[in-house]
Amino acid sequence: MFLKPHNLGSGSFNILVWFQNLNKRMDIKLQKLLFGLVLIVMVKLSHEKVSLCNSKLLNECFCGHSFIDTQSMFVVNCTNTHFTSTEMLQELPEETNMLIFTGNHIPTLPMNVFGTALDLSALKIIDMSNNGITDVKGKAFHHVENVERLILNHNNISISSNLDINYHHPRVFSNFVNLEELHLTNAFADNTDAALADDLHDIFVNSNLTKLYKLHLEQNEIKYFKDENVFCDLPNLHDVYLGQNRIPSLNFNLNCLKKLRYLDLESNNITRFSQRDLDAFERLAEPFRPQNLILDIEHNPFKCDSAVKNLYNWLHKTKVEVRNLERLECHQSKYGTKYIMNLKNLAEAKHATISRSLTVLLVVLVLVLITLLAAYAYLKKDSVRNKLSPIFDAVSRKVHYTTIESQEV
Repeated sequence: MFLKPHNLGSGSFNILVWFQNLNKRMDIKLQKLLFGLVLIVMVKLSHEKVSLCNSKLLNECFCGHSFIDTQSMFVVNCTNTHFTSTEMLQELPEETNMLIFTGNHIPTLPMNVFGTALDLSALKIIDMSNNGITDVKGKAFHHVENVERLILNHNNISISSNLDINYHHPRVFSNFVNLEELHLTNAFADNTDAALADDLHDIFVNSNLTKLYKLHLEQNEIKYFKDENVFCDLPNLHDVYLGQNRIPSLNFNLNCLKKLRYLDLESNNITRFSQRDLDAFERLAEPFRPQNLILDIEHNPFKCDSAVKNLYNWLHKTKVEVRNLERLECHQSKYGTKYIMNLKNLAEAKHATISRSLTVLLVVLVLVLITLLAAYAYLKKDSVRNKLSPIFDAVSRKVHYTTIESQEV
């Protein structure tokens, strides 16, 4: 009647079955006591079940299965664990599918962050956001070639020092041959736009990111790119996020991005799109290909000039799907005061102004025509009278005869 140690190995389900069979032969008080003991054992087993890190260095982390993107994954979650190094990452369970290592203080990602002894072929997602990373060493991410999503958001990665020594190694992502998503939102140090422009080009050229589907580069103070073909070495690129930067125009090549599905340019410094830019957008929609480009250009300081008129006309005839079309604005300065106007309202106001102008012009032309005809008739009154007299006489005789006939009847 006592719980034997060898019965615990079959888990909490077997304990419950054993308890149900046993409680039929015991009094109520003993059943309650035993049930309490069973609950304690189950809680202990449950705790041991989710604590699957199998490393003292990972004691502060959660290791176990969770549902991520509608599928069960083995997750190692080391969020806000106050780590100052990455040594514990060399003891990850080999079944790890997703690593969440965020909110720590890791200034440097060393070479072989995950070591060389582990088999991490199951690792699909790495999130190392918000760790204060300033330096990423070469070969930092070796031996994790099956990773599909890499997230380095909200770090402070340096590009170059005062001596122009490049810290951001061009081959930093070269091992991610299966990478589909690269998240670099606010990932770089401030005031590095020139070096960043150079390095982004070198990174994409030197990294074999042929499967990259989605690229996030928001909030990085980007102004321009070293090479307009900066994204052309990413043949599978579908979604590009460049919002909240300082890009002044479409200063990169879109023609090489045959699979581009979504382009985010919101909250930049774009004042106008040239006809060449609009043509580049147009080639990413029907009839040039079956899937239309989705474009986000909201919160840009477009100038209220002929270019924005051309943009407005294009917006209403293109197959490109422009998000928040009704909220687009343009900026204008007049007498030292800056005005922000909604493109739709501006176009309707101009249309109404043109319509009123045309109406006034038409009325004036009609009045001028009447005046000219009256003047001509006055000047040529004798000639006109001579020409019209036979007609008046004929009409008068006809009226006279008609009157006589009516009287005879």
